[in-house]
Amino acid sequence: MGVGGGGAGHADRTTDGADGSRWDTDLEDDSGAVMKAVGRQIKLWRESAGLRQAELGAAIGYSEEMVSCVERGRRAPKPEFLDNADRVLEAGGKIAAMRGDVAEARYPKKVRDLAKLEAEAVELGAYVNTGVQGLLQTEDYARALFQQRQPAYAADEVERLVAARMARQEVFERRPAPLLTFVQEEATLRRQVGGRMVLRRQLEHLLEVGSLGWVAIQVMPMETGEHAGLAGSLRVLKLRDGSAVGHDEVQLTSRLVSDPKEVQILEMRYGMIRAQALTPRHSLAFIEKLRGET
Repeated sequence: MGVGGGGAGHADRTTDGADGSRWDTDLEDDSGAVMKAVGRQIKLWRESAGLRQAELGAAIGYSEEMVSCVERGRRAPKPEFLDNADRVLEAGGKIAAMRGDVAEARYPKKVRDLAKLEAEAVELGAYVNTGVQGLLQTEDYARALFQQRQPAYAADEVERLVAARMARQEVFERRPAPLLTFVQEEATLRRQVGGRMVLRRQLEHLLEVGSLGWVAIQVMPMETGEHAGLAGSLRVLKLRDGSAVGHDEVQLTSRLVSDPKEVQILEMRYGMIRAQALTPRHSLAFIEKLRGET
């Protein structure tokens, strides 16, 4: 993905919170057209075979409701769905061949754009003051966050966004591994998003991830008086080609920053934030203490 041009031109291109100014919950970009096209083809093959939705579902191991959602472009079919439908409908590989298109369009474009940047990063730093950073979230924590969004997401959109957020965590499996650093506000580690047990598992996950040699998690204590991050959350990514981009987000506005002067400011602020936070070792001890209290 190109990163040239000024940051202002990239408003609302990508967001970690998966929020935006739109109030509808349909597939809001090119992925919607892909899913509808795939669903239409499956419906044509099913009708040509003389099967009802319930009959196809029974034959491939899915509910009638799921088949209906896929045919209407409301749900992204999993690879097994496509493979089994191809076999049952005797499509000769034509349905299974759509796996690549579905994989590309499975998640919202703004999330795909962010995932592409993260895949290109050799170093990623993120400061968060509203919740646990997206790459660090457990599935239950992410689901609880999306379920709290107002105006509310539909249930299937919540699951789509959760799946997208979990898919981005493949960055932890990359080799060679990028350097990943995170600074979390203490308050975000105390807020019981999803309830006490969801938070406890989230804290345990932070301890697991923080023990990886290429990941550093730091906590900004509430008692800290000097704080360079009071203007809000931010992210800085250094890419393979030597360039750097930044990202900031507030409420309905998400902005990808590529202007070198603005990126430099974000890098300076993030460096100060890390210096003001607890060290990674003391931060893990702090998180362990919070886990024991939860």
